[in-house]
Amino acid sequence: MSLLNPLPIASEMLPLNQSLATVAYLVAAVLFILSLAGLSHQTSAKRGNLLGIVGMLLAVGATVIGVMGGGRLMMAAAIVPAVLIGARLAARLSMDHLPQLVAILHSFVGLAAVLVGLSSHIDPGINVPAGEMLIHKIEIYVGVFIGALTFTGSIVAFLKLAELIGGRALTLPGRHVINVLLLVACVGLGIWYCRVDDVAAITPLLIMTAISSLIGVHMVMAIGGADMPVVVSMLNSYSGWAAAAAGFMLKNHLLIVTGALVGSSGAILSYIMCAAMNRSFLSVILGGFGTGSGGAAAVVEGTTKEFSVEDTIAMLEEAQSIVIVPGYGMAVAQAQHSLAEVVRTLLKRNKEVRFAIHPVAGRLPGHMNVLLAEANVPYDIVLEMDEINEDMSDTDAILVIGANDIVNPAALDDPNSPIAGMPVIEVWTAKTCVVMKRGMATGYAGVGNPLFFKDNTYMLFGDAKQNIDAILKGLQR
Repeated sequence: MSLLNPLPIASEMLPLNQSLATVAYLVAAVLFILSLAGLSHQTSAKRGNLLGIVGMLLAVGATVIGVMGGGRLMMAAAIVPAVLIGARLAARLSMDHLPQLVAILHSFVGLAAVLVGLSSHIDPGINVPAGEMLIHKIEIYVGVFIGALTFTGSIVAFLKLAELIGGRALTLPGRHVINVLLLVACVGLGIWYCRVDDVAAITPLLIMTAISSLIGVHMVMAIGGADMPVVVSMLNSYSGWAAAAAGFMLKNHLLIVTGALVGSSGAILSYIMCAAMNRSFLSVILGGFGTGSGGAAAVVEGTTKEFSVEDTIAMLEEAQSIVIVPGYGMAVAQAQHSLAEVVRTLLKRNKEVRFAIHPVAGRLPGHMNVLLAEANVPYDIVLEMDEINEDMSDTDAILVIGANDIVNPAALDDPNSPIAGMPVIEVWTAKTCVVMKRGMATGYAGVGNPLFFKDNTYMLFGDAKQNIDAILKGLQR
């Protein structure tokens, strides 16, 4: 019997347990839907997160108490250590490590789908009528395929985000042909799998698992660093579909609903982000985008002009309209709390202060929004790129904090740039732009930035938090 299925009830299980589990699963599904609705806006995100937690606790509790006929000790042995490890990691996690954590969690979902599929092949655990065996085998095959692809793709994303491997796109010659041939091989193996008995079918299933794992590695390796937030969103979608496939294998309606919610919401978010970046949704699925047109990118050279902390303070005191563009460097420096104090100080002086958030700022969808919400920055001054970009030319002063690729004019001016065509925040059109960086290193996409050499751009080198703390102290004098 499936551990998650409220329908097949063991003889020793009471009908009341079945009814309560069914109701609990229904309530949990509704809570998951409300959770997604809450997460769609900053002001309701905390409530949405809480609803999701309650729904998951209800689902797990209904499974353990109302569905399982035994094995609760083994379940506890798996759940309790996982809860303790997860709680400790969450407590110690700094916000700059959040993207790679999300990526590695996606890999766990993919691996779980693979293990569920393999175990369902060996022992279905549910009553599958002879007339439905073909459908069940297809469910297993598709679930393992999506799970293996998600597992290895997420591992590569984790390694890139953690900078354990390079962020540049690895574009093999004929990469799309390779992907097509691998997919065709998986289809052929699927036909073989469905036509032979269970003992012989394990061979094509394992071969397909290996090929799908290779596809996951190849697809994510072929994606440039600047587009990794979209990749994380897409892998989130894959993990949802993998969970839904596991639900079909186990005949568990709640797992199907939950997986479909995650899969569809992740796909929609990926589509929205691709539209904001001028990318094709299909190119996300195929991999290999963020690599330019294939020509040589323009050489970026020039002389930079430096600002001191005192110069930056004087600029902020003189300016009336100020826009702040945060990036991953702000997360690394954990400067959001000090920055929030700077913003509050400027607002008290009746200055117009706003944040410009690029759809892929940081390395995770909504990364900057989470950081600013953590620092209690007012939601109404945090604007998306499309809402504020046209106001850049009327802005007195712009602070770019640890951002690089999202303010790179090469995306608009150089068709051979790896980030060509990506909409960026046009900070160079403002009266004065100050870029806060540790040094002149390129961004995650490995692309030089002509912004640093513009006539109205000044560089403020050093640790972002230390500089912002100094700016705050100067403004409060």
